[in-house]
This record gives sequence, structure tokens and C-alpha cells, in this order.
Amino acid sequence: MRTNLPRRGLLAAALAALVAPRPAAADGASLRADGNGVRLVLPGAATGPWRLSADARPQRLVLSLPRHGWEGPRLLSGIAPVRTLRWDPRARRLTIDLTGPVAAPGVGQEGGALVLSIRPGPAAAFARLAGPSRPIAQGQGGARPVVVLDPGHGGKDPGAIGATGTQEKRIVLAAAQEMKRRLEAGGRCRVLMTRSRDVFVPLASRVDFARRQRATLFVSIHADSAPGARGASVYTLSETASDALSAALARRENAADSAGGLNLPPVPPDVQRILLSLVRQETRQGSVRLANMTVGALRPRVPLLPNTHRQAAFAVLKSPDIPSMLVEIGFLSNRQDEAQLKQPQHRAVVATALSAAVEDYLERPGLGVASVG
Repeated sequence: MRTNLPRRGLLAAALAALVAPRPAAADGASLRADGNGVRLVLPGAATGPWRLSADARPQRLVLSLPRHGWEGPRLLSGIAPVRTLRWDPRARRLTIDLTGPVAAPGVGQEGGALVLSIRPGPAAAFARLAGPSRPIAQGQGGARPVVVLDPGHGGKDPGAIGATGTQEKRIVLAAAQEMKRRLEAGGRCRVLMTRSRDVFVPLASRVDFARRQRATLFVSIHADSAPGARGASVYTLSETASDALSAALARRENAADSAGGLNLPPVPPDVQRILLSLVRQETRQGSVRLANMTVGALRPRVPLLPNTHRQAAFAVLKSPDIPSMLVEIGFLSNRQDEAQLKQPQHRAVVATALSAAVEDYLERPGLGVASVG
């Protein structure tokens, strides 16, 4: 089961994996004998909406998890009174096949984990549970994930300036505000901004803000200047730039360069290095997933720069524990891009695409990381 924990939760999970034996599980989900029944623990499932119901023919429990992903085997053997666990990735539903009738399951939470206690029970009582009137239990989850939007530049730093005098700082702030409105209307996340007015914010402060807010995602929005370039493009972190344009853009943006430090647990230095490596690897994989989804959302709507997903060492992408991307929504050095970006209707189209990608990521965090060009 996809844990979907805040990124700092990866530290605890990675440490546990290194220093403690793991029970039989599928990506964190565990089923254990508990007296005459079983205890099913699903990490991360309590942080989103869920619904538990029962069917009489065949006898089974059905747990709907519309915002959860399963990365382990789709079929797992059980322990009586559970016969098998079956995950349906399309319906986002875990079917708990039973060996016989059970009593009303006990439902609890441990942190972000959903815990079900399942024990045998009378057939008549189970038949009542399986009635069509209402679910056995349901929940709406805890706090919504935080998405931080980062409009580039601001205040004394206007950013790029177009041929007709359009300032990057104003264009990207307007685009970020539109994106914020659309994400908030969708209700899937909380949205915070590194700046909501025309003020200068140092690069390191932008990253620190996202980390203090325990952000799930960080999206930096720009409209830069580059000779001959036109169209939207998406950038993720790499110390080696994928091309000369990406390297030049990164050099221009990096007036400051601070990655911030993780508060690692008190373990030996070699274990700390392993933990940091695990967190960074997970974070970069998440960044690539987000970038791929963003390219897919932008492609049918707006002009794109060739090889749309690129990589470079942008300072604002260097948080080791928050998946991050920088989006160039166009280039003000190009007259066509400048003319479009000045239009609220075009910015709304861009904001809609970016919002759709963010929502797609939040609902499908375990999607693969195949490259999208």
C-alpha cells in the first residue's frame, strides 16, 4: 500500500527498514493474527477519504480508497477469517475475501494508518452488516496535503522583461494566483504561496518556507528570457544540466544556493548517509512523476519547448524531501509568448493544465517515472 506520508515520514520509514525486521507486508500494509481474528494495518489510508462496506454473497468486506495507490502484489493470501486481499487499481478498492461471517470490524487510526480488527461473528449479524442501506464506517481523512506555489522574482527583482516591457514578476504572480484559485476550488489540497504580492523573497527562503509548511509539492513558476526559445517547459533537479539552455536558465535564477538540511535521527554517520540517499532518491522520483504529468497536461493546451522536460541545478528545486519542479510558462523574450502571457485567458489555460497535473499527482502518487520529452 502506498504510504503517502509527508516526506519527513520517509526518514522514520527508512530508518525502520534499516534497523528493524519487517513483517510480512505489501509496501507497508500488514495483516497479523490477533486473538481469534486479524489486525489489518494500512499506512497512509487514514489521511484520505475511505469507505468500508460488506457483501454477503460472497462474504467479503470492501474498502474503498479513492486517493490511495497500491504498489505491492494485487493478490495477497490472508489469515483466517481473511482468505485473501485483492487490490483493484482501477476502482481503487481493496476487497477482503472472508472464510466466513465476521462481526462488525473495529476501526481505528494510528498516525496516518487505518487499522481494521476483523473477528468471526454470527451469520445473522453479518447479513445485517451487508445490507444496502449504509456503509459500516467511513472517513474523510486528516489534513489535506500542502502544495506551495512559488512565483519567481518580485520586488526589486523584476525577472525577465519582454520587448513591450512586460515584467516576469507580474506575469508569474498572476499565473500562480490563478492556479491557486483553481486548486482550492478542487478541494484536494491546501495551497500556500511563497509570495502573494510584489515583494522580493530570497531563493533559500522560498525553499525554507516550503519545508516549514511540510509541503507535499513545490511548484516554482517562471517566464524567463532565452534567445530563440518559445513555449512552456518543465525542469527538475539535476546537478548536471540536460542541455545548455537549462544550464543557462539555472545560472540566471540561482542568485542564492541553499538546499537546507534534514533533521536526521541520532544514528551512526553511515546510516545517516543511507537515509539521506533514500529520501533524495524518493524525492527525485516524485519530482519526475510530477514533471511527466505536467508535460502531459500542458501538451494539448499550449505551445511547448522541444524536449519539454529538462533538468538543471535550480536552487529552488534543492529541497531534499519535497518533490519539486520549475515551470517556464513561456519566454518573454519571444514576442508570441509575451503576447499570450499578457492575456488572462491564456494564463487561465496554463493554470488549468498545471492544476490538473498537481491533482493527478496527489491522487496517483505511485505512478511510474518513465521519461516524457
